[in-house]
Amino acid sequence: MEMQKVKIIECPRDAMQGMEIYIGADDKARYINQLLKVGFDTIDFGSFVSPKAIPQMRDTAEVLSKLDLSQTKSKLLAIVANFRGAQDAVLYPEIGFLGYPFSISETFQMRNTNATIQESVEVLDDIQELCVKHGKKLVVYLSMGFGNPYGDVWNVDICAKWVAEMQQREVEIIALSDTIGIANPESISYLFSSLVPAYPKMEFGAHFHTRPLQWREKIHAANEAGCTRFDAAIKGYGGCPMAKDDLTGNMPTENLLYYFDEMGVDPGLDELAFIKAMSIANEIFPK
Repeated sequence: MEMQKVKIIECPRDAMQGMEIYIGADDKARYINQLLKVGFDTIDFGSFVSPKAIPQMRDTAEVLSKLDLSQTKSKLLAIVANFRGAQDAVLYPEIGFLGYPFSISETFQMRNTNATIQESVEVLDDIQELCVKHGKKLVVYLSMGFGNPYGDVWNVDICAKWVAEMQQREVEIIALSDTIGIANPESISYLFSSLVPAYPKMEFGAHFHTRPLQWREKIHAANEAGCTRFDAAIKGYGGCPMAKDDLTGNMPTENLLYYFDEMGVDPGLDELAFIKAMSIANEIFPK
């Protein structure tokens, strides 16, 4: 029986972006340089967005200039929220992936990017064109992928409609995003088991936000339903400020690794390098 392969996407950008205390570029770079030694598939390291909107990420270009990519197999991903950000990001040869948050909830899309879904589709088309031209891959985050708190209609058919739209646009990677931590095992299983077999050429990922006692059931439901790509952040730092819940954070990377170890799956990471990265996180992140 072939060993299951999993991709772990470490997300220091998502961990840091909502922190009110500014973490300096040198500390960010020291942390990300250590993460680059661990062996993650991809590092979601920064974002090219308005400094007014996300002050913590105003130094992404500076951080990038301080990264040592000479001895890592990890690829870099940067988040962009509009065409202007994508224009900036594609200029850096070190960046392999651009991530674009696309909400299937009209209400959340307006709150998150100040654009309607239709306007966001047009932005996405322009960004995809830029990515193709500059040899980057676009990762689309279907946010509110597992439901939303605004009363907008949600079901697997709506998700499938947007996956079909993304496939038409030759987007190859979609991260289904539990933006505010409301996914449950039933909705996770329902979504992945419906979409993964229907779109064999598409790579589906899970971007879960979770409360401390609900992490395992979410990973297990996604993994059992065919998901092999997982976003995470050491110690579960970060998460969506929209959640209005101090206990809802990112999926803790150490929990993800514990789960796969339990399941006999080796994600191929350097354990000592990971422990050192956790130690640096303790030093630089606000207590």
